[in-house]
Amino acid sequence: MKRIGFPISHKENERRRALVPEHLAMVEHPERLFIERGYGEVLGYNDEDYARWGVGVVSREEVLRMEVICDPKLGDGDYLAELHGQTVFGWLHAVRNREIADSLIEGGLTAYAWEDMNENGRHSFWRNNEIAGEAAVAHAYMIHGVFPYNTKVAVIGRGNTARGAVKMLSSMGADVTVYDRHSERLVREELPQYDVVVNAVLWDTRRRDHIISVEDLARMKRGAMIIDISCDLAGAIESSVPTTIENPTYFAHGVRHYVVDHTPSLFYKTSSESLSREVVKYLDLLSSGEENEVLRAAKCIERGEILDRRIIEFQGR
Repeated sequence: MKRIGFPISHKENERRRALVPEHLAMVEHPERLFIERGYGEVLGYNDEDYARWGVGVVSREEVLRMEVICDPKLGDGDYLAELHGQTVFGWLHAVRNREIADSLIEGGLTAYAWEDMNENGRHSFWRNNEIAGEAAVAHAYMIHGVFPYNTKVAVIGRGNTARGAVKMLSSMGADVTVYDRHSERLVREELPQYDVVVNAVLWDTRRRDHIISVEDLARMKRGAMIIDISCDLAGAIESSVPTTIENPTYFAHGVRHYVVDHTPSLFYKTSSESLSREVVKYLDLLSSGEENEVLRAAKCIERGEILDRRIIEFQGR
């Protein structure tokens, strides 16, 4: 049987956790789970809250020696290159990031990517994506110093993240127009009428064009803002450069840009609860070495061998 380790993320302002104590009742073998000391403190839980369910509380070094590592922001883990022959379970984005893919391959790892987990046609972590849209809007507007009800907003995208953004904007009275990925030309034509543009489109990194180019910024309203939730460097928004929670915005050609890549961590308690509710469904399978349909579809690399052909296609391997 495999043991599963839960390390504390060292990513800037990353406070989400993959496991909260109240969901341990859904795990058949909690004794196979091991958390890093202090794992739940940011959420208001102490180590004993986990230990009373049989979960082991160990050092970071011991956690990272477990056969399976579960960490929401695995792709940003400062330890990824140090793992060898283990299984990893979290957001990886190895298809779009060659450095991450190389670490997985060189370490001979088996990787299950949360971004590719779907249950009955719906993304398993849809709620976290929705929170990303909600949180980005709330944070960006607070920094911008304007209530949404004073703004006319374009939202690009119709997925879970866009839905969260629209929900937040609509609830606060913004005038919202939603564009899908087939309306790129229309977005550019109508760009000058908007106070805020929200991008929630997952960008194809093989494309060399953009929905909004640097030249388009000059056509935007004075004091306009772009909220790029997708956070692709020079992707759908050519002028986008990923930012942090500590330093979330910058100006380019007079337009404020908000490009924070892990906005759900702003509402880390809500987000952690939603993550944990999904994660516990798979812990007994992972510890026993079994797979269901969802896990099989999300396995992108096995023992260092590429299974997801997109890694080869996107990265030209």
